[in-house]
Amino acid sequence: MKIAISVGDINGIGIEILLKSHKIISNICTPIYCVDMVLLENAADILKIKLPKNLKCKKLHTDIPTIQPSKISSDSGMYSYNSFKKAITMATKGKVKGIVTLPIHKKSWELANIKYAGHTEAFRDIFKQNAIMVLGSQKMFVALFTEHIPLKEVASKINENDLSNFLINISPFIKSKCGVLGLNPHAGDFGVIGNEDLIIGNAIKRANSIINKNKFIGPLVPDVAFIKRDFKFYVAMYHDQGLIPLKTLYFKDSINITLNIPIIRTSVDHGCAFDISYKNKADTTSYINAVKTAINLAKNGTIY
Repeated sequence: MKIAISVGDINGIGIEILLKSHKIISNICTPIYCVDMVLLENAADILKIKLPKNLKCKKLHTDIPTIQPSKISSDSGMYSYNSFKKAITMATKGKVKGIVTLPIHKKSWELANIKYAGHTEAFRDIFKQNAIMVLGSQKMFVALFTEHIPLKEVASKINENDLSNFLINISPFIKSKCGVLGLNPHAGDFGVIGNEDLIIGNAIKRANSIINKNKFIGPLVPDVAFIKRDFKFYVAMYHDQGLIPLKTLYFKDSINITLNIPIIRTSVDHGCAFDISYKNKADTTSYINAVKTAINLAKNGTIY
């Protein structure tokens, strides 16, 4: 099975992870690296490691920047974006079964005049669909109903139609029951502490009715929802509500998945880590898990 790998920011830890994981990854799929070979050679020299054999690379036909460890630059931003676009093109043309993205630097994209804040925003524009962000590991996944918005705006985003459609869209990718978190303390105490949780409850009922399964359970009281971990899959109403427990429990194992787009995409759940770039300290666990999940989605259509 062929999987396209976008290289991410060349000044961060992405290339180190790519090179050190190649032997493991190539035993479970055929990785196609969207990067010019000369950059992998240069990175191996800086890291003082042996270049892996049988690397399959796709030239980007663009200017090749110089690796500058830990530096934010427009050149590295543009190169990572071109690598990302190459991976998408390969997937949409059916040349690979899915893509795995290594970490980009948002400021480098901004300096390169790329209009997107990150991968997920790009997917929404490119495919004109509501790409859904899911993070987690094989032990627990969390889907985010709202993502990178101010906390004060979250309550206004919660309405029955949008939330029920969100639940319906993620339903095909999960096998078991899914816990849906409430928004307010005590999940609103039946409307005593805000009415948003009543809306969440109605959205759950609507989604279950449409998919004809009692898959979504809630709204769950947020402060105790993760104690017993009765569910493998949760939906959080806002970013930190879901990611604080997830990263506390499974930070190194976690990955990022984009659902509700016409291609398979997974990613590492960490950034460029400029503080350790090219110091031979990068952890490969998240990347390897991202590749395994992309393969599982391609084979079975589900995350786990």
